[in-house]
Amino acid sequence: MSNFKKVAVTGGPPRQDVLAPLRMTQIVGSKPALPAEILSTILDYVTVLDLVHFAQVSRRMKEMVYDDSRWVLRLRLLGCWNESEARKRAEATRRQRGSSHGLPREEQSERTGIGVNGNNNNSASGSKKPRNDSQTIFDAGWEQIDVGVDSHQQSLAGSTEGCNAVHRSPTNPSSSYKRQDPLCRLDIFSQVQSLRGQARQEYGKIHGSLNPCYVDAITCRDHTTAMVFRIYRDPNHQARMLANLARFAESDLAQGWQERQEKVQNLSETFETAVAREFEQALETADVDGKQRRYAQVLVALNGGQKGVQTFTSNSPIVARRDELGDPLDCLRLGPTGSFSLQESQKFFTRLAEGFNEQIALIDRIFPASTKAAVTFLERVGKEVFADYLSTLLDEAHRTGLEPYLEAVSGTYHQSLYMAKALRPSKDTGDDFYESVDRIIARAFEPHIDLYLSEEYTFFKRKSEAEVAEWERQLSEQDASMQSLYMSNVNRQADKRDFLTSFKKVVMMPVNVLPTFPLSSPFGGKSATAKALVNGENLQTTSQASSQISTRPATPSMINGTTLGTSRSATPMPEPPTTELSAKAAIMSSRLEGIRSLFSIEVALNLVHTAKAGIERAAVFYRAQGQFGEDARKQCQLIFVLLLQILGNRHIKAGFDQAVDHLAKYNPKEIQNHGHTEVRPLVTFLELVNVGDLIQQMLDVFYEQEMVASRLTDRNDFLDPAVKEKKKFEQMLDERVAAGLNKGIEVLMAEVEFVCATTQKAEDFNPDGAGATSADVMDIGPSETARKVVDIVSSHTRMLVGSTEKNLLDVFNQEVGLRTFTALCKHLKRQRISVPGSIKLISDMNHYFTYIQTLKNQNLLEYFIALRELAQIYLVDPSDAKELATIIADGDRFHGIFRAEEVYEFAERRADWYQIRAKVERAMYGIGCVVM
Repeated sequence: MSNFKKVAVTGGPPRQDVLAPLRMTQIVGSKPALPAEILSTILDYVTVLDLVHFAQVSRRMKEMVYDDSRWVLRLRLLGCWNESEARKRAEATRRQRGSSHGLPREEQSERTGIGVNGNNNNSASGSKKPRNDSQTIFDAGWEQIDVGVDSHQQSLAGSTEGCNAVHRSPTNPSSSYKRQDPLCRLDIFSQVQSLRGQARQEYGKIHGSLNPCYVDAITCRDHTTAMVFRIYRDPNHQARMLANLARFAESDLAQGWQERQEKVQNLSETFETAVAREFEQALETADVDGKQRRYAQVLVALNGGQKGVQTFTSNSPIVARRDELGDPLDCLRLGPTGSFSLQESQKFFTRLAEGFNEQIALIDRIFPASTKAAVTFLERVGKEVFADYLSTLLDEAHRTGLEPYLEAVSGTYHQSLYMAKALRPSKDTGDDFYESVDRIIARAFEPHIDLYLSEEYTFFKRKSEAEVAEWERQLSEQDASMQSLYMSNVNRQADKRDFLTSFKKVVMMPVNVLPTFPLSSPFGGKSATAKALVNGENLQTTSQASSQISTRPATPSMINGTTLGTSRSATPMPEPPTTELSAKAAIMSSRLEGIRSLFSIEVALNLVHTAKAGIERAAVFYRAQGQFGEDARKQCQLIFVLLLQILGNRHIKAGFDQAVDHLAKYNPKEIQNHGHTEVRPLVTFLELVNVGDLIQQMLDVFYEQEMVASRLTDRNDFLDPAVKEKKKFEQMLDERVAAGLNKGIEVLMAEVEFVCATTQKAEDFNPDGAGATSADVMDIGPSETARKVVDIVSSHTRMLVGSTEKNLLDVFNQEVGLRTFTALCKHLKRQRISVPGSIKLISDMNHYFTYIQTLKNQNLLEYFIALRELAQIYLVDPSDAKELATIIADGDRFHGIFRAEEVYEFAERRADWYQIRAKVERAMYGIGCVVM
């Protein structure tokens, strides 16, 4: 509106026109501009040629095109930009320039291409024309000559509004590029530097060198006439240029980039196919250091050489002719029927290792280290040769039988590990070669490991249960055969008439066929024996070296002349009885004698060896890394737990229960022959305890050697299944031994009471009694009864030394001592003791006291000290009744073991008690005293 002017009036009134001001008005309209963000996004999808055109539109567009981040992005796509390098160069430049005030604006001007005053850096001032001594980032003139671009591109050759990357003479715009050596273009990417503010110029180097060939590659119709093959004649140079073009295509962001990249890729694939064909022909001629190596390097320069590695691997003898290495079925056919031959599988692994090492030597000569050809070859061999052989072998072994399958899986894995050590690493594999081999072996076995571990557990369970069931069947058959043998000659009609009247006289026959059992620590050297048994040493050899094993007879014994065990002696059966009562007595005696046969060390040893074999097979996989290594460890623990369950609950526990039941039927009053110092049923039970303790020590050795030493379990982890089950087994064994020992103590005390009642003569403690004969010399030693009692008790207590824990042994000795003390007190109250006979009694008490001292139990010793003091009341002369009363009333004398009332009861057993009773009671209680 400020452009309106008044019209001068020349005369007369002016013409009034209401539209005149409107006609003289100029309305200037402006189109809205796009936001900078949208324009920047559009430029991301514009070709480099269009970017040059766009930069010539305006100063604002030029700033957008020249933005350094845009060209840094393209360099990143090409893999030519190193941010850390760019940062270091920028810091070095800043330190060189110092702290000038104009430095920030100059840097900004250099980065954007705009002068400090807002003008182009190539112009003298904002209104001057641009100089003609600069060129754009690409050589349009050379492209027009060789590629045939349009005339508009040719006009851009002399433009000064381009990217100003290449400075050259203005007389011939394309002479700079034409003078460039074609070989220099092959290493163009190595010439690029990471410079901030210079990314556009650095990208211009790449674009000017590769864009002509790139445009030709996407426009040529025949691959054989491509510029790459016309300029370069060496296949290695051709491969390097094709690799550069494929890399340069990554910076092509314009529309249709997929089609252009595909054309470049097709050109590379055509060239790769031709080179691979030549390489394959060279493999047939065995020209290793000539054509093979040359064409391998061409393929490496093209795309890394994987095509050459695949061709080499496919034509390798151990891959192409893998059947010559060995037939997996020979491992099952050539060995014994139903077994697996490790020799045949070892031949396969040996041939495979030798062939692999030969091929690795060729790989080192043909391929450079950058190809990682050995790793690729190893993966291919592991998948197509090793894994295929393994799958065929294990599948057929599983169909053949369970035991050959278990041996095949564990054996081949163990052989595979040894084969891995024999392989020679390549120069390009480094230190992780053997880790790669182990990983490939683990990958080949991984499909089979779950089935193997499951079958390993099933096999052990099935075989262990069959072993125990066979033992139980033999015992059952032995018992039935024994009854049939003993009842075969019985005249039932004659014997039934007096059966009920004579049954109470029938006793269990004494056990006369038991071997002599050592009385002092019979299993003192049991740890060495258990270790030898676990390690599979010969049982007979161990028996000769260890006396404790030789005392144990083989179990169960023979049945009708047929040996039931592998290493048990043949004991001839006695003559069968002729009466039913004697037959039943023989059966009862035989059952007590067979207490030690209720569980067998041979069965336990077989179960331990079976578990050891299974755990050792499965533990081979524990060394492998990964999940199935942990699965193998858990499966080994389950096998050990199952061993304890079957051996403990089904075999040992049942045997102890039957032994205690048989032991409870023993009655010493019905035994006719008491000439031995041992209670035969108790001796056999204690021998059974020793066998059980030996089995426990075998399991301890097995646990330490196979589980703890191999790190399959942690003994300090109370939540570990193996540790928990082992504690349960030990607790069960202790409970059964304690129950049996309790019953055995009862049997032992019954024998002691029987010996005291039947062998103690009346004249031993009362030589002046009726029927006693006077002797000039009196024996002041212990009586025969005391000697027998001590011999019986000591022989049984010594049997447990070295076979049970010290705590259990102390409890057993203390219980035996206390019950012996009680039995002696009862026996003393049944005797009549005179003053002369008290000498023999004191000798007996001293003999008991001496034996108790050997038990080294101070608490138990107090009882027999009191018992020895008690014997002194029979030595007091009848004239010293007051002194006797003082002794009876003195509670401290007996250390609180006996009360005065109890001592009074013992004093009543004096032979002269009725003569001194009044005096003693008067002294104790004041009976007959008169108060004055």
